[in-house]
Amino acid sequence: MKKIILATAIVFFTTGAFAQQTETEITSRNSWLKAGLSAGVPVGDASDYSNFVLGLDLKGQLMETPHLGIGLTTGYNHFFVKNGYKEFGTVPLGAFIRIYPQAKGFFAGTDLGYSFLTNANGADGGFYVKPQIGYHNYSWNYFAYFNGIFRSTNSGGNINHAGIGATYNIRFK
Repeated sequence: MKKIILATAIVFFTTGAFAQQTETEITSRNSWLKAGLSAGVPVGDASDYSNFVLGLDLKGQLMETPHLGIGLTTGYNHFFVKNGYKEFGTVPLGAFIRIYPQAKGFFAGTDLGYSFLTNANGADGGFYVKPQIGYHNYSWNYFAYFNGIFRSTNSGGNINHAGIGATYNIRFK
């Protein structure tokens, strides 16, 4: 767990230092919101009590360069559970980085942060990572992802799911 916290601190420190050095002005040409939906299936231990995950994503993105996007992310993931279990959800809060080699085409990136649990009777959330790979154009991003929430075994273990999603770029005028 200490390694995960250290890695997260390094990512946030590096991103913050890079942003301060470049002094990028936020404009409607380099910043926008991304809103979208995702659907997935639980993997690992989570598949014992859930069979489907539906999510909402909201991201604020700043393009540091034409090929590098950074930003903040949140959303909600609802786990539809099997009989005998109580439905719950997760609310991620984090930062993200995206690499766009071309103005249109392939992209890769990851979200990092903390994910809170809802309707989980006092259970703790945990550090999360959500790597993504996909296709993008001026308005849309289509992607496949793995979402891992890493928790101690005392909290019930990790909560993982994999799926597909799409976000729409809402441009500022």
